[in-house]
Amino acid sequence: MPAATRVRWVLAGAASVALAAGGCSGSGGGGSSSDSGKTFSYQSSEPQNPLQPANANEVGGGRILQNLFRGLVDYDPGDAKIRMQVADKIETSDSQTFAITLKDGWKFHDGTPVKAKNFVDAWNWGATTTNNQINSSWFSDIEGYKDVHPDSGQPAATTMSGLTVVDDTHFTVKLSGKVSYFEYKLGYIAFSPLPDAFFNDPSGYGQKPVGNGPYQFVSWSHNQQVVTKAFPDYQGVDKPKNGGVVFRMYNTSEAAYADLLSSNLDVMDQVPPSALATYRSDLGDRAIDEPQGAIQNIGFTLYQADWSGPAKAKVRQGLSMAIDRDTITKTVLQGSRKSASAWVAEGVEGYKAGVCGDNCTFDPAKAKQLITEGGGVPGNKLTITYNADGGHKEWVDAVCNSIRQSTGVDCTGDPKPDFKTARAAITGHQINGAFRTGWVQDYPLNANFLADVYRTGAASNDFGYSSPKFDQLAAKADQAASVADTVTGYQQAEAVLPGDMPAIPLWYYRTNSGYSTKVQNVKFDSFGNPAWTQVEVKG
Repeated sequence: MPAATRVRWVLAGAASVALAAGGCSGSGGGGSSSDSGKTFSYQSSEPQNPLQPANANEVGGGRILQNLFRGLVDYDPGDAKIRMQVADKIETSDSQTFAITLKDGWKFHDGTPVKAKNFVDAWNWGATTTNNQINSSWFSDIEGYKDVHPDSGQPAATTMSGLTVVDDTHFTVKLSGKVSYFEYKLGYIAFSPLPDAFFNDPSGYGQKPVGNGPYQFVSWSHNQQVVTKAFPDYQGVDKPKNGGVVFRMYNTSEAAYADLLSSNLDVMDQVPPSALATYRSDLGDRAIDEPQGAIQNIGFTLYQADWSGPAKAKVRQGLSMAIDRDTITKTVLQGSRKSASAWVAEGVEGYKAGVCGDNCTFDPAKAKQLITEGGGVPGNKLTITYNADGGHKEWVDAVCNSIRQSTGVDCTGDPKPDFKTARAAITGHQINGAFRTGWVQDYPLNANFLADVYRTGAASNDFGYSSPKFDQLAAKADQAASVADTVTGYQQAEAVLPGDMPAIPLWYYRTNSGYSTKVQNVKFDSFGNPAWTQVEVKG
C-alpha cells in the first residue's frame, strides 16, 4: 500500500524479500495457453503488523491486503485513474459531505454481504486510538475524529459523528472541512470494509484475514510465505485470470533473482543492484523497465535532541549537498534511477522539478561549510539504517563514501536483517541519526508525498517533523475549491521543506523487474505493482 496500497513505505531500492521457497505454480485445471486455476508467486517481505487494513503502511503487508480487500474505489493499472469498485456512486456538492451508494452483490470471503455498516464500522475502529492502528490518521479528515483519537488521554467516543449509515447500500461522510481530493484517498487500503465477525476477534483476524477482494486468504507461514486463492464470488471489475498469488519471502534479493532466472519465482518486486546491468539480457522480453511513482530518501530522527533545532537544518542541507547523486545513479544503480530534485516523485500530478534547489546539487565545499555552521554532525558520525534484504547495501555504502570524502564525516551503514525489523526500529523510534526511507504513491497526487509524510502527526511521519508553516499550507491546500488548486497549494507547502530538510531526496524509482517463463501478460502500474488479477499462468 500503502501502502497500497499503496501501501506504503517501500521495501526495496532494488528488491525485497525472503526465504527461497519451492515451486511457484499450484495445481489447477488445464488450458491451452493459460490456466486460471493456477497460482503464481511474487517476491515479497514479511508484514510488519497483523493483516488488518488500517495497520499496514509498508509494502509487505500492504500488497497482500490490497489483494484480499477492495474498497469503494481503486486505481486503473493502465492510467492510475479512479475507478469504482464497491461504490456505485460517490456524490458531493461541496467537497465536505459525501453521499456514497454501494453496488449490490458484493460479499466477504465468509459469504456475508458487504454493507454500508461494514465500511462505517471499519473506519471507526481503525480511527480509534485504543486500537493502535498505524494508519489511523488517514481518517483525520472525518468530522469527530478527535473524539475517537484525541491527542492525549482516552477517547471520548468510539464512533465519528461524520459517518452515518442510511441503509444497507447508502452511507454519508461529513468531513471537518473541505477536502477536494477526498475521493482519491478512498482507494487506500485503510478505507476497506470489515466483516461483522472481525470485531469479535480483531487479533485473530489479523492472522487469518477475511476480506472482499479478488483473492482470499489460505495460509500464512511467517517469514516464508502467504498463500491466497482466487475468490469465485468476487464482484469487482478486475476478475482474476489466475488461481491466486503466493507472496514469498527471501533473505536476499539475489536469492530471489536466482529463483526468477530458474523460474522458481514468477514475478519480482525489483531486481537487485548486482543484476541491473544484466537483467535485460538475462530475461529478454520478460524484463520490465517502467516508470514508477516512487522516491528514495534519507530521513532523520528529528525527535532526538542532537538533530532538533534550526541549526541542524544546515547540517542536513550540507549532508544532502555532499551526496553525488548523478554518479551513484549512473554507476552503482546502472542508470536505473534519476537524481531527485524534489520530495514528490517524477510523473505524479503536482511534481515540480527543482524544489530542493542547491540543497540537492553536489557541492562538497558548500556541504562542509553548512555542516560546520550548523554545529556539525553529532560526534562527527552519521549512521544510516536500512533493511539488508532489499538490495540497499551498495548504494548506502556509496552515499556514505561520498559524504565521507566530501566532508570528513564518518558515515556508515547500519543494516537490519529484514524489512520488518528495520520498519519496527524506525516506527519505534529506536534509530539514532538517519535511516533509509522509500515512498510509493498511495494515490497519484503530490498531496500523498507531502501531507501523509511531513504533516505533524501523519501516519508515516517517522521523523518527528513538525512545521506550523507546512501544516498551515497543507490545511489550506486541502480546503481548496478544486483538485487543481489543491495540487498548487501543496506545491507551496513543499517549498517549506528545503529550509528544514527533514529528509534528503535521493532519486526517483523505476520498476526494474521481470517474470518467469511460467507466466504471461505481466504488466506493472505506476504504483510499482503488477496488475495482479491479469497475470496468466501458462498451462
